Amino acid sequence: MSDKIPLLVVHTLSSEHQARLAELYDMTYAPTPADRVAAIAARGAELRAVLTIGVLGVTAGEMAAMPKLELICCMGAGYELVDLDAARARGIVVANGQGTNDDCVADHAFGLVVSAVRNFRKLDQLCREGVWRLAIAQPPNVSGKRLGILGMGAIGQKIARRAAGFDMTIGYHNRNPREGLPHQYFGSLKALAEWADVLVCATPGGPATKHIVNAEILDALGPQGFLVNVGRGSVVDTEALAAALRDNRIAGAGLDVYESEPKRPEQLIGFDNLIITPHLAGWSPEATETSFLRFLANAEGHFAGRGVVTPV
Repeated sequence: MSDKIPLLVVHTLSSEHQARLAELYDMTYAPTPADRVAAIAARGAELRAVLTIGVLGVTAGEMAAMPKLELICCMGAGYELVDLDAARARGIVVANGQGTNDDCVADHAFGLVVSAVRNFRKLDQLCREGVWRLAIAQPPNVSGKRLGILGMGAIGQKIARRAAGFDMTIGYHNRNPREGLPHQYFGSLKALAEWADVLVCATPGGPATKHIVNAEILDALGPQGFLVNVGRGSVVDTEALAAALRDNRIAGAGLDVYESEPKRPEQLIGFDNLIITPHLAGWSPEATETSFLRFLANAEGHFAGRGVVTPV
């Protein structure tokens, strides 16, 4: 019988990180839905901690099947599919990896801004086909444009810092203005979209933001405007975006997240004015290691009685 604390891991980890966890915890690795069901059925009575991610979460039913559960940690900042009400009712501590991959997400977001505005995807294709620049419409500047940020949290602020290097004017929309920021606050997302040349979504998922970027917002962004989303796929109405791209009601888009994940968004695949990446804005060896170390710190702090480092 191991004296290590029983831990369930329900998302994919590298073999190195699995090995490091196994040295410290009595780890059950269950990265697929079937593995997860089987692991909770077999070991639910003894499990004390779960390591997950926001888009996988932990349900109330799963918590009920783990009577000794006292800690849920998310790698990364998101925790939208962790049933917080159920956790709090049980006194289960929830922690996340807030701040561990902010730089990586902000880097990727700004890469999507440049790629979308300059249409790198189409330019790459045309160049490979032997088309010379004289036959190509000139893509606009990025520098000097107005950048609107939906969600001025830590990642939004890092995107703003990168945009400042391109001499962009920055505006934002949040539920409330952020004190101490020099950027213009817009009381509605529609007003921000009307003002912006590029609208970047860096807001969390969940019911409060579902389809907040809809046809009305895309029309406000307009035929010269660009949309970038590194928040959650649920934030943007996919059908409305497909229609806006098809009808040239916006100029283009760059997405790292989409509603159909992990399946590709079929409605969007055919558009030349879209660049898309498979939800890896927050992924790099550096960011993943930092997120892993944050989990270790959260778990060690909790089980030592000091408390987690980044509680939700």
